[in-house]
Amino acid sequence: MDTDQFLAQMHTGLAATPGGELAQKMHELADEAIRICMELNTRYTRVEERVGIMSRLTGRAVPESLTIFPPFTADCGKNLVFGERVFVNSGCRFQDQGGITIGDDALIGHNVVIATLNHSLDPSRRATTEPAPVRIGARVWVGANATVLPGVTIGEGSIVAAGAVVTKDVPPRTVVAGVPARPIREV
Repeated sequence: MDTDQFLAQMHTGLAATPGGELAQKMHELADEAIRICMELNTRYTRVEERVGIMSRLTGRAVPESLTIFPPFTADCGKNLVFGERVFVNSGCRFQDQGGITIGDDALIGHNVVIATLNHSLDPSRRATTEPAPVRIGARVWVGANATVLPGVTIGEGSIVAAGAVVTKDVPPRTVVAGVPARPIREV
């Protein structure tokens, strides 16, 4: 299975069963992502170098306006898309096998976790992973230590408060906070 086939299957929501071809490709891409992220995280890099490293991680050119502060980790890298002028602060962990799209001018705070895989609820299939994409709209601000769970869309201009756990879609121009995150006001 090549990377394009892997991504196509992830985009359909196909579950990856242990030992299957999809799971094997997932592990292969994870190993590559670990190697590339180690390069990003274990030495000083200039902004331009970070953009180049992130382009290698994603397998496509990322905007030169991307700002990313290490350390940063991705579990795959190939299903990660950045808009223009995105800022990702240090300590972020992106599990992008299911797809993460971050819109223009979005701000991602310290230690944010974005997850795109769930495990089966059926104990006999617990090791099976089920992908669901995360979409973060333009001009969204995700506060420090927030977690965004699989399948969530955060609407344009919204704010996710520090420490929130986002389990459901967030409408545009809405502030959410808490565990689980709930709307607290509009902006």
